[in-house]
Amino acid sequence: MLDITYGEATDPGKVRTNNEDSYISFVPKSRQIARSHGWMFALSDGVGGMDRGEVASRIAVETIAKGFEEAQDNTSLAALMPRLAQHANAEIHNETLAPGKRGGKMAATLVCCAFRNDQGVVAHVGDSRCYLVRDGKAEALTKDHTWVNEQRKLGLITAAEAEESDARHILTRSLGPELFVTADSSTLRIQPGDTFVLCCDGLHNALPESKIAEMVSGGNGTQAEMQEIARRLVAYAVQEDGSDNTTVIVIRIRDVERVAMYRGQVYRLR
Repeated sequence: MLDITYGEATDPGKVRTNNEDSYISFVPKSRQIARSHGWMFALSDGVGGMDRGEVASRIAVETIAKGFEEAQDNTSLAALMPRLAQHANAEIHNETLAPGKRGGKMAATLVCCAFRNDQGVVAHVGDSRCYLVRDGKAEALTKDHTWVNEQRKLGLITAAEAEESDARHILTRSLGPELFVTADSSTLRIQPGDTFVLCCDGLHNALPESKIAEMVSGGNGTQAEMQEIARRLVAYAVQEDGSDNTTVIVIRIRDVERVAMYRGQVYRLR
């Protein structure tokens, strides 16, 4: 049986008085739901400089959670998660067109992941990230949708120049501004001991991957332990920087349920 523990933490930081980040989790209430739907976690960062970023991020995560809960049993996670990201985008976009709100601009980033049996799916829009920490090393499973990252991929600037650029926060993709958006997604087979870290730029701008891996590795993965890890990650990021809202979800895979597919049917492997 898939066994997951997790911790969540957020802080407005040292500069801002409001927190425009939102996060949510879908925890199955029974073994049956765990097998038919799985677990889901989502984090969204309201884009600063636009109207009601906290509203945009809240709409994003609530739309994802509602859609995940209402999905048909055994829906493909690889197909579902990008589709839910588009639904979240449409909800935010529609909010800007509501009576009395026309002309207002709302936008948010999104990173979300879902787990069922021995499979994980990650989807994202913007510069909120998902890291996989395995065997003490952190690997980013997402690539920022930012102007400097596009320039780096084209070979016009180096990775070091991208890290130092004043334009590194300019997004090329986010939820809300346009009617349609494409979420990037990836699928992987999860293993016991894997730790996933969902975070906004307030955390990954303050902590290098090596520090994230160090802080989340080890331990027995109890619920209390994961909550403490999340709290310490956020506290450390705020101490090191604190110029932005900082939010993290830390997810530990304690056990998985191996399955195989045969003629469209799922078979559990003993």
